[in-house]
Amino acid sequence: MADTTHQADQGPAAGPGETLRTRSLGERLRRWRNRLVRSAAFQRWAAAFPLTSPVARKRAARLFDLCAGFVYSQILAACVRLKLLELLDEAPRSVAEVAQACALPEDGARRLLAGMAALGLADTRHDGRYALSMDGAALLGNPGAIAMIGHHTHFYDDLRDPVALLRGETEDTALSRFWGYARGEAPADLSAAETAEYTSLMSASQSLIAEDILDGYDLSRHRHLMDVGGGDGAFIMAVAGRHPDLTLTLFDLPAVADHASQRMARAGLSKRVSIASGDFFADALPTDADIISLVRVLLDHDDASALRILRQAHAALPPGGTLLVAETLSGVRGAETISDAYFGFYLMAMGKGRPRSVGEMQKLLTQAGFRDIRLKRTRRPLLTQLITAHR
Repeated sequence: MADTTHQADQGPAAGPGETLRTRSLGERLRRWRNRLVRSAAFQRWAAAFPLTSPVARKRAARLFDLCAGFVYSQILAACVRLKLLELLDEAPRSVAEVAQACALPEDGARRLLAGMAALGLADTRHDGRYALSMDGAALLGNPGAIAMIGHHTHFYDDLRDPVALLRGETEDTALSRFWGYARGEAPADLSAAETAEYTSLMSASQSLIAEDILDGYDLSRHRHLMDVGGGDGAFIMAVAGRHPDLTLTLFDLPAVADHASQRMARAGLSKRVSIASGDFFADALPTDADIISLVRVLLDHDDASALRILRQAHAALPPGGTLLVAETLSGVRGAETISDAYFGFYLMAMGKGRPRSVGEMQKLLTQAGFRDIRLKRTRRPLLTQLITAHR
């Protein structure tokens, strides 16, 4: 056997179009740059020099935002918990008025309002009162985001010791308790009470992306859609409003399906939407649909489980049938913070699942037997992207 010690010392082999010489030069330049940038003397010079000072200030602000991000999130949580966005939406308020309405001392109200204004959620008026800003109004108009902010109290519990979480030393997490099916026990045996809270959150979060999905893929070419893992029907209701002639089926766990049945009845859609229940790991899916949707379903499962779900969907579709997957994908430019940072840690705390790249999704779909796999862009790739495939 040839001696590979010298090669191993040099690190991995050079990539396509790259030689060890050019890579070594690039690494030396990177090290030189990093030594320069971390120098206090260089930082002072860059902050003072007219051509570099705008960049230096921008990067300094970004680094501070990384350090202070938790404080920002807690200001946001307080605003949601106290319904301060709604209060300022009604009319501009003084510090005293906010203090009285939110049961806060005036000093606390003043600090919270100043924090809101600093984060761009409120505007300060000339008379000292505070009004809802454009960003604040946009947030208030997004019930899914408001619900997630309130839900984050569970997530923050699990992030108290991020190193322990990364090492797998945190076994019983708040998020694994919240998402009952994530505990690995028989999900079909979960009660209505055990599924109610997470079903409500799923509904709110699906409302965030339902219209983007429907704008990104035309369902009018199909006759029957089955939404697998559809929760209480937020997405299927959006489909019903957009495509009145499409036959609709929702499939989820028995307790969740009960929530969906009640919601369809309240919406007058009981005759339009069929509700099927079961465990998509153990039970065969209904076979009437020519298109199956999986909206943020695979994200919550490891590769083996995701492959099992895809194979179940493949078996339920007719030849030529379509699978529509809506996921937050890893490695998408402009969406890295939500996929790789936020969902990467959220799903780790939950105890299962991970964001996947387009290539990883393509591999799973191919293994499940699908063909003609295509990525379809959405208006807001930060929230979701679409992948279609055919049986």
